[in-house]
Amino acid sequence: MSFRDDSSGEEGRSELRKPLLHTGSWYRMGMGSRQSSLMEKLSSSASVIRDSSISVVLCTVIVALGPIQLGFTSGYSSPTQDDVIRDLSLSLSEFSIFGSLSNVGAMVGAIASGQIAEYIGRKGSLMIASIPNILGWLSISFAKDSSFLFMGRLLEGFGVGVMSYTVPVYIAEIAPQNMRGGLGAVNQLSVTIGIMLVYILGMFVKWRMLAVIGILPCAVLIPALFFIPESPRWLAKMGMMDDFEASLQVLRGFDADITVEVNEIKRSVATATSRRTAIRFQDLRQRKYKVPLMISIGLLVLQQASGINGILFYAASIFKAAGLSSSNIVTCGLGAVQVVSTGTNAWLLDKAGRRIFLIISTSGMSASLILVSVTFFLKDSAPEGSHLHSVLSVLALIGVVAFVSSFSIGLGAIPWVIMSEILPVNIKGLAGSVATLANWLTAWIVTMTATLLLNWSTGGTFAIYALVAIFALVFVIIWVPETKGRTLEEIQWSFR
Repeated sequence: MSFRDDSSGEEGRSELRKPLLHTGSWYRMGMGSRQSSLMEKLSSSASVIRDSSISVVLCTVIVALGPIQLGFTSGYSSPTQDDVIRDLSLSLSEFSIFGSLSNVGAMVGAIASGQIAEYIGRKGSLMIASIPNILGWLSISFAKDSSFLFMGRLLEGFGVGVMSYTVPVYIAEIAPQNMRGGLGAVNQLSVTIGIMLVYILGMFVKWRMLAVIGILPCAVLIPALFFIPESPRWLAKMGMMDDFEASLQVLRGFDADITVEVNEIKRSVATATSRRTAIRFQDLRQRKYKVPLMISIGLLVLQQASGINGILFYAASIFKAAGLSSSNIVTCGLGAVQVVSTGTNAWLLDKAGRRIFLIISTSGMSASLILVSVTFFLKDSAPEGSHLHSVLSVLALIGVVAFVSSFSIGLGAIPWVIMSEILPVNIKGLAGSVATLANWLTAWIVTMTATLLLNWSTGGTFAIYALVAIFALVFVIIWVPETKGRTLEEIQWSFR
């Protein structure tokens, strides 16, 4: 594969060219004397991806297997706790370590994710991330003691840490501006689908077989990546101008005029730091970098600090404290609520905009968390078995469901969308790694402290999370820009 600059990319541009898939990369080939028999084989499939939306949606669906893997990993410990502890003779503290190790691995993956995605591309990064996921699930499925269990969990965490950065970036870079929000929300939708699947399957499948099933998303993802184009913006940044235009042409349709978009992307990468010049942390102090990085970190930290993982991981004990039975069924119901709410977000995000959904989401989260907090404080003084006690139990359930629903329609998906939109291409690797690391570090802190806080005071725990949600609302109103209907280049130029 050759590296070319803008001037060399002009050569032969007047010829009619079409994309060709070759060893996972997309190349250009002229008609006439250079047309090969492979182009004739591709002609039958060309009509399938001729339309921009079909091609981009297909690419999004394929890379969405990554966040499904993330959701499966996150939810695995919930339905398997009792069986794993019994079969491997683990203590509760050992299983707690097992559950939290995915966050530790994800922090390591987050640190490496930006550089991996910058040097070997978005597709290559996803392939690399899939391998430790597969090895991790195999280690868990054949575990005879805690050591293999812990090693498998760390490997899974590393893989999903890389994926959590790479997937939203890839989707943002391939999507047309009028579809970018909805397609970006597919990332979080896939996470919720993964969580719901592991909750449901965990009711019927033993933990070892469930670990084997966990291999499937990545096992399908690896070969599927060979049939989709690399991010055109990454190709342009790397100087692969022929491959860049070929990739963009495939994504927009063979008959589409991509001249304007090509010129915009070229102008953007022309002002970016060259490939061989490293971005340093000092460079992030410039306003054009500092503001988008602050917004990205703020949203991703507040997403986790609102307590979503603590509430979902310990939903069964929360519902038990509220006096509700059938906690497993209720937990599966919460998973379904997440999927429906996030799906609604993906459908409407490009119509309504990012800011309005974030404001609605954080407002709903604040109100529902306050409701749950007040309910548990009142419940402590209500006689058990009384009518008031039953009413408060129902209100607690309504509040938790409302919180999860409010989180899913905004703060769950949109921070990843906005991060991938506002970070300039030349700092996306470094800044994206920092923001993703902050997200996973906060998730680990919340998960590790949730049990202690709930044992201290259930009402007090929800009151703390409510304060965070209120702060998130203020943060969105003051700092978060609207990115709907703007190209990535327009968004990034606005911070200069």
